[in-house]
Amino acid sequence: MATVTVEVNGRPYNVGCADGQEDRVRALAGQFDALVRQVAGDVGHVGDIRLFLMAALVLADELHETRTGAARKKGAPPPALETPAASDGVAEALNAVAARIEKIVRSI
Repeated sequence: MATVTVEVNGRPYNVGCADGQEDRVRALAGQFDALVRQVAGDVGHVGDIRLFLMAALVLADELHETRTGAARKKGAPPPALETPAASDGVAEALNAVAARIEKIVRSI
């Protein structure tokens, strides 16, 4: 397993990946960095975790729209989004992680 260092929003992050996938991870991180910086430009400084979450939601929305468009072209019904009950657990987990990170940052 390889490790690459990528930069997102001006901060370095070490990321593990399969051997031979280092360039792909760097390219994907570069795309994500551009999106995070765009979101930061739109909403201002709200902290890295919230910027990353907003960027991830933008990507998820784009992915859903792409899948919906592909399904329409095939004549299939569009893919459904997760039901609120299924996504509640994910939202709670994300909120708990954000709260823990904010607590750690405040203690530093």
